[in-house]
Amino acid sequence: MADAGRARKVADRIKVLIAANVERIVKDPDLGFVTITDVRVTNDLQHASVFYTVFGDEAQRAKTAALLEKNKGRLRSYVGSQISIRLTPSLDFFADAIPETAAHLEDLLKEARERDAAVAAAAAAAQYAGEADPYKKPEAGDDMADEAADLGEADERA
Repeated sequence: MADAGRARKVADRIKVLIAANVERIVKDPDLGFVTITDVRVTNDLQHASVFYTVFGDEAQRAKTAALLEKNKGRLRSYVGSQISIRLTPSLDFFADAIPETAAHLEDLLKEARERDAAVAAAAAAAQYAGEADPYKKPEAGDDMADEAADLGEADERA
């Protein structure tokens, strides 16, 4: 069984190599603006999953996916020539869902801000159900006040 740390290092190296050279290797004007977001390599260093995003519409994403799939062998050959391991991992390309996830999270945060503002507005207009200070305080003529004074005098004598 291979080392997980070594797999991470190989994955980072593959990510850098593909990100820096994908436009040079895939010489096609239909290739969109590709960003390699992550690479994950299995612990046995046999398979690498390459995650990418494409700037553009759905048609541009489809063209880019087809071009990456078509040039997978050339990219694997380049990676194999640049890293020095016995077997070059096979490359599988996956469109990353980061932009969609980020947009969803932004929508959730916006909704939370709106709810917080509504709660703050309701709290600003709120009134107490009873008195502002619900705790009873001893008055000068109360027995509790006399007992507290007596206790204070007893402490001073002791």
